[in-house]
Amino acid sequence: MAEKKEQVSKNEGAFALGRENYKLILIGIAIIIIGFALMSGGGSNDPNVFSKDVFSFRRITLAPGVVLFGFLFEIYAIMHKPRSKQ
Repeated sequence: MAEKKEQVSKNEGAFALGRENYKLILIGIAIIIIGFALMSGGGSNDPNVFSKDVFSFRRITLAPGVVLFGFLFEIYAIMHKPRSKQ
């Protein structure tokens, strides 16, 4: 019983995830931001003129794939178990 109480007091001020997890989470956020940046643009200055740039490969295929990869990477970053220090 004393061991368990001692262990709880040691982990009381610790973060839920390790330092490596937080680095991976920041990388995942950067990937998602890049994906949304790839989706931007392609509009027309004149509302009466249609621009086919909206339907480019980058905006329709590449950008959503990058965003999806970013979210999957976030799941991995949260679930990743850091290596133990020995």
